Amino acid sequence: MLIREITDVIERFAPLGWQASYDNSGLIVGRPDDEVHRALLAVDVTEEVLDEAEAEGCDLVITHHPIIFHALKRFNSADAVQRCVERAIRRGIALYACHTNLDSAPGGMSWHLARMLGVEPSEVLEPSDAGEGVGFGVVGELPEAVPTRAFMERIRERLGVRVIRYSDMASETVRRVAICTGAGASMIGEARRAGADFYLTADLKYNDFMTPDKALTVADIGHFESEYCAIQILFDILSKNLRTFAVRRSERSRNPVNYLV
Repeated sequence: MLIREITDVIERFAPLGWQASYDNSGLIVGRPDDEVHRALLAVDVTEEVLDEAEAEGCDLVITHHPIIFHALKRFNSADAVQRCVERAIRRGIALYACHTNLDSAPGGMSWHLARMLGVEPSEVLEPSDAGEGVGFGVVGELPEAVPTRAFMERIRERLGVRVIRYSDMASETVRRVAICTGAGASMIGEARRAGADFYLTADLKYNDFMTPDKALTVADIGHFESEYCAIQILFDILSKNLRTFAVRRSERSRNPVNYLV
């Protein structure tokens, strides 16, 4: 199958035009008319993921995070990014990323995570002018209020999260929830304005936990943990639309952050 036939399916769900200005989503290594036979889905392109791709006969690796964000001036194996890109080119492995366009797609990252937690999303947290339902984060409600600590236990269990960092609890119960996968500290204000009791995101800094007037409980589950669902979203998109193309979910896509608990 041609790469463009595969990427067209992804981009119908999450057009490249929906990515943030700083992003580098799309085909990074390879040509649209190259033929590929099997795809591996991961969060990041790493040397371990490329080991897996070679072992499993995958000549296309589709990730959430682009391996290249900034221009590379040299290819001399000086760091992991250079080594991975060099290796992909030499081995004939195409690299494609679906990043902030998947974050902002209706039904994308935050929508998927919300439903995993029993939250029914009803609006976009930070809407874009690209179209209805496009933007970052979601706001929704649980069927009924639950104790705040019990909701955090649900997050830990359903997402396989080892550590949750959280602020003082603004209320004893949670009903209205705001969620933004990845680094979402900039949207704490939007979560408050949306009337959320609880805001779930990642990459919060020290002062982010000092929410004004304690009107909102904020929680940080980690960047990787919040975005691991990208693998399942991409698998669902491809397996439903390309029934004869082999797609494998990576078993070696792992969190670069380790925890001593």
